[in-house]
Amino acid sequence: MIPGTRLLLVRHAMPHIEPDVPAEHWHLGAEGLTAARRLAPRIPANAYLVASTEPKAQETLRQVTTASPVRADSSFAEVRRPHEWSDPDVYRATAQAYVQGAPMDGWERHADAVARFDAGVAHHAGLAFPAGQTLVIGTHGLAVTLWLASRFPLRPGYFWARLRLPDLIDVDLSTGTVKV
Repeated sequence: MIPGTRLLLVRHAMPHIEPDVPAEHWHLGAEGLTAARRLAPRIPANAYLVASTEPKAQETLRQVTTASPVRADSSFAEVRRPHEWSDPDVYRATAQAYVQGAPMDGWERHADAVARFDAGVAHHAGLAFPAGQTLVIGTHGLAVTLWLASRFPLRPGYFWARLRLPDLIDVDLSTGTVKV
């Protein structure tokens, strides 16, 4: 791998779900905190850490290392969508259709989410890579799926449905390799 081309994308761990609270305000539950700690051996010592401004993404990265600060950047926030609590199966079906390209009323446009995420990657890569650091981004399933699908050949619905809470996606920008 060429130095300065490795990007680790960390999907947040399982939050404590509060149906009356918008998802962007959820925090990790005990199970999520424990699961996030299990990612620690996979995070390099020279990591440059940045996460979505959402608590669950910040808390996930804070569990993997205390050696580096976790920066916050709204570029990596989840896709903006209305706060509507629904049956989990209904949400999964809606979200899967969305990542496959279906526009949803009130949801952030695909191109806007990708542009926002891409701008964040470019900004932080410009800080991390010249310093010889691995860029580690704490983020969310929909946003990361849209960004990856815009840059690499993958089936977004299939990819999104198989992401775990938490998950780590290892991207080599020099070869275009994506490993989950």
